[in-house]
Amino acid sequence: MRVLNENKLSRLQNVLEEMVDARFVSGSSCMVLQQGRELCYFENGYRDIAEKKPLTRDTIYRLYSLTKPMTAVAVMMLLEEGRLDLLTPVSDFFPSFQNQYYICDGMKIPVQTPVQLRHLLNMTSGLTYPGGTADETDVQTGKLIDEIVARLHTDQPLTTAEIVERLGEIPLLFEPGTRWNYGLSADVLGAIVEKVSGMRFGEFMHARIFEPLDMRDTAFYVPRESQDRLAKVYDRDEQTGMLAEREPDHLGVSTRMERRPAFESGGAGLASTIDDVARFANMLTAHGKTPDGKRLISEKTWEYLTSGKLDKAQRAGMTWENLPGYNYGNLMRVLQEPETCVTLGTKGEYGWDGWLGAYMVNDPENDLTLLIMNQRMNTGTTLYTRKMRNIVFSALE
Repeated sequence: MRVLNENKLSRLQNVLEEMVDARFVSGSSCMVLQQGRELCYFENGYRDIAEKKPLTRDTIYRLYSLTKPMTAVAVMMLLEEGRLDLLTPVSDFFPSFQNQYYICDGMKIPVQTPVQLRHLLNMTSGLTYPGGTADETDVQTGKLIDEIVARLHTDQPLTTAEIVERLGEIPLLFEPGTRWNYGLSADVLGAIVEKVSGMRFGEFMHARIFEPLDMRDTAFYVPRESQDRLAKVYDRDEQTGMLAEREPDHLGVSTRMERRPAFESGGAGLASTIDDVARFANMLTAHGKTPDGKRLISEKTWEYLTSGKLDKAQRAGMTWENLPGYNYGNLMRVLQEPETCVTLGTKGEYGWDGWLGAYMVNDPENDLTLLIMNQRMNTGTTLYTRKMRNIVFSALE
């Protein structure tokens, strides 16, 4: 294991200042830990520009897709208890997933292999996120998301189970298991956890993960007494070049998060603080153990959780500019070939990021964690994320 030069980590503050000065974000924070010990924490900017509220350590962020690794841990818990099997078809839980098909050259092609839990964990299910294409899968998924948002603040919101049942009626993009495509797979997994555990997904997550790790500010909504700490969401106004506050309710997740939602999104729904996410990350760097030595998942389960699962053909779909060198498995990227990565990194590092800028990487070889938090739309991994990665990994001596 290499040790981080803590003096070099001070350069992270410069990047945070650059982000705010460039009006890229309203504010941002970052943290680096090694062997479970915090080496640095930096912050800069505002969580609310209009009210001039500075971004502070207890600021609450919407995690969006950084929710996914937490959902994966929940699934692994049920897996090691013998309550889930990776080859189980989703149709065993949601009948609408029976008799699925995909469309090729205008023809409906029945699937040869039904969507299974392993496909959901590895994003090879054929499910998608709406991306504005003319593909029938994309169009129908977009209509479902639009309905979720339209009913979100009414007295008849769609529930997690109702949404997944509807999702099963949409044609797939391809034969399950043949390709990688980012989509709503983790939301289906959240609904399956509900079915198997007999608990609402949020209740399961609280009892089995958040409470044991003392993640007090992590949930699918932000209670009234904590609303003041919830950062505002921003995006750049194209006319003025300034940051403008937005309330997108993206992917059916309420921007305000004022009440417990009917839809508890396993792929995008959690809010948290940087310290709470650090507790989760530390549990993973400790191979599944809490600070007091209690195991949330076994060593063998941790090994499976943090390893890539895609073959060469499946990886061909991972064309995002930040993913060269990475494999994917259990809702996380896993660095397989550092020599082709677009940043410095270590073989075997894993993690994920979220649509508003929440970012996590764990490096098991050097027992380190890097966390970054901000709340600007479409900022999962950016120029500044890459700069901070390069600072941290180059500080290993």
